[in-house]
Amino acid sequence: MPDQAAVTPDRAVAILGAGSWGTALAVLIARNGLGVRLWDYNAGHLERLAKARENHRYLPGVRFPELIELTSDFNSLVCGARQLLIVVPSHGFRAVLQSIHEVRTGNAELIIAWGTKGFDTVRSMLLSDVVSELFGSSVSRAVISGPSFAGEVARELPTAMTVASDRRNVAEHVAGWLRNHWMRVYTNDDMAGVQLGGAIKNVMALAAGISDGLGFGANARAALITRGLAEMNRLGVALGGKPPTFMGLTGVGDLILTCTDDQSRNRRVGIGLGHGKSLEHILREVGQEAEGVTTVRDLYVMATKAKVEMPITEQVYKVVYEGQSPQQAVEALLHREPKAE
Repeated sequence: MPDQAAVTPDRAVAILGAGSWGTALAVLIARNGLGVRLWDYNAGHLERLAKARENHRYLPGVRFPELIELTSDFNSLVCGARQLLIVVPSHGFRAVLQSIHEVRTGNAELIIAWGTKGFDTVRSMLLSDVVSELFGSSVSRAVISGPSFAGEVARELPTAMTVASDRRNVAEHVAGWLRNHWMRVYTNDDMAGVQLGGAIKNVMALAAGISDGLGFGANARAALITRGLAEMNRLGVALGGKPPTFMGLTGVGDLILTCTDDQSRNRRVGIGLGHGKSLEHILREVGQEAEGVTTVRDLYVMATKAKVEMPITEQVYKVVYEGQSPQQAVEALLHREPKAE
């Protein structure tokens, strides 16, 4: 058992967000022998975690290693940390960063990493740009992404992920939090591409779910995944991403995962929409954040501004936000003007 003295503020990884993914990453990092200090905005949720030493709601049966310390003191956590990992929904990302910026004092070196997959919902921009907007070049940035369901990571099933940073040493450092005998972690310098892939795949999972909910079968699902990858690549390159990134774990890898497995919350939301259920009813049934619902709005805005054609994204947006029926969305896609692939 690692030495409990390792859990000191400046050496620990401070994780903000104790949902399923934040908890899974906390467990992974602590099992690797690093101290973890875990915080969540919901004090009642945090109290239950501390009492049970387990996240009964999101990861039942996964016991917390001793190196996980739970804290409700946000200011103390942030001020004492040199390694922050943000794992909150995208709509709360900016607010958490602003709070960090307000309470953080001194010039100690700080790494801000995040496992959030989505866009800034205030200005429809990459999360890395929000970090730069608030902190400039005074912090090191890294994003963790790739095909990884929280439950499988927590149960130590073989997984591969990617850490991207514009500083190679930072990417390697953060990857070191995660690597072990069942977790393979690659590094990448394409922060834009990795973030775009991780966000866009959630919208395509909504589309694949809608198709399956309508009973359209494997042929339609394969077509949506393939053309969804084309949309991802078109916008990704237009916004500064590198084509090889979209053929890797954080592009096609995550796309396949979320479009084909019912552990994907976004896919389940899409299936519900295909069945004719209301979005509000579906989200209550799922009981957790489905990032694609907010991401599709920002993605639609970004594609429009960049003048990039994204027909699947457009139709999902119309289903979610303009009341268009899934059947009408399918007809619109099938009746587009023929073109060469």
